[in-house]
Amino acid sequence: MNCRPGCAACCTAPSISSPMPGLPHGKPAGMPCPHLDETLRCRLFGRPERPAVCGSLQPSQEMCGDSREQAMRWLSELEQATR
Repeated sequence: MNCRPGCAACCTAPSISSPMPGLPHGKPAGMPCPHLDETLRCRLFGRPERPAVCGSLQPSQEMCGDSREQAMRWLSELEQATR
């Protein structure tokens, strides 16, 4: 499955505990990653600075649903359950 254009739910809903450029302590849940471009694509994609957790989170029908809103809800619930 490919990412939905303009979604970036996986770059917004979950927290990221790994350091990344500009965020030495990671990113809190609900905050859009500052490395998203104007079309909500990752500027760190394919670069060594990209946190490993970002590469391990692959799009799936269960996670992404049919809309960004569904993906945000699913990922936010996962964030709460794994806190």
